[in-house]
Amino acid sequence: MALVLIRAENKGKILNSLADMERHAGLKINGSPRIIEPKVADKVAQRIMNQRLKFNSTESVMVRLEGDTTKSIMQIRKIHPPAHLVVISEEYAEYRALEDSFKKLPHFKGYYSHKKQD
Repeated sequence: MALVLIRAENKGKILNSLADMERHAGLKINGSPRIIEPKVADKVAQRIMNQRLKFNSTESVMVRLEGDTTKSIMQIRKIHPPAHLVVISEEYAEYRALEDSFKKLPHFKGYYSHKKQD
């Protein structure tokens, strides 16, 4: 299971990116997206990418993806969402802390999966 950090300028871009992940990348979001503080998201993204960010986010969410992490990365690379997506796998030191705090984060309102529930 992978975590995906979504950084954007507004809520609309986050909603579109979530829909793109499901519709175009064919990925399954596990549970509901969670709101993460934009400054925290920016710091995590910068550490994982190991480079300076082009912009600071004003809205950020985190989601869990079902399935293989490598497949998730490859599928996300094929789409062009309006927000910045960072896949965080188990190999990063930040993964454990983000996974532990995931349940405590507030739910992101406004997104409903269009995929048929199994």
